[in-house]
Amino acid sequence: MYLAKIYVTLKPTVNDPQGLTIKGGLHTLGFDSVQSVRSGKYIEVRVDISDRAKAEEQVNEMCDRLLANPVIEDFRFELEEIKS
Repeated sequence: MYLAKIYVTLKPTVNDPQGLTIKGGLHTLGFDSVQSVRSGKYIEVRVDISDRAKAEEQVNEMCDRLLANPVIEDFRFELEEIKS
């Protein structure tokens, strides 16, 4: 079994209004050193597969088909083996 830690972020060329709002809020709180903020998603998925290569393949497909929008988002993931 594996735990996939998936990070989905907007592509650098895509505007990030949520990131701009967060940046404004941080400046309001006195964190003037913040130059930029990009927001994203963090998702954890447990897959009951014993073969690491197959687990990577499935998680990659999950991201391509549902968890990330390939037009505007990039993704990366880490796999962590879960010992029973």
